[in-house]
Amino acid sequence: MGRQYKHIAVEERCEIFRLRAGGSSIRQIATSLDRSPSTITRELMCNSSGKTGYKPIYADQQSRARRWSGSKLDRDDNLREHVLSRLKQGWSPEQVSGRLARENGKQVISYETIYRFIYAQMAPKKDYSWRHLLPRAKSRRGCSGRRRGHPASFTAHRRPLSERPVQA
Repeated sequence: MGRQYKHIAVEERCEIFRLRAGGSSIRQIATSLDRSPSTITRELMCNSSGKTGYKPIYADQQSRARRWSGSKLDRDDNLREHVLSRLKQGWSPEQVSGRLARENGKQVISYETIYRFIYAQMAPKKDYSWRHLLPRAKSRRGCSGRRRGHPASFTAHRRPLSERPVQA
């Protein structure tokens, strides 16, 4: 199988800058860093400034800015308080998401993000008060679209034992 991917470190970015300024090709840079040429190309394309070109510090800042930094409700205190207050009033996550989208003219947060926040951030707390934020006060959502009941109840022309002949 292929190699394990790891992010490019600041030292490697400095080496890319030094070799690129020295006139080395992308393949030569990739060989010296033991990286794929496509990785070097992507690094140069994504983390270069339009005015100054490729700078290691700027490239590191850009790559860190693109990394995931928590859910939207973790980052935005006002949005979290707004969502939680609506949930405490008995609104479902779907209603909260829809109302926010209608008020702002665009989708602010999806209902899946709200559910994920409740299950990941609030559920590990052992007081279970978070369950009252959900419409059915359940700890998990059920599977939708599943037929309930025993499979025998779906059998066509099914007759109970009392109505069958004695020979059967």
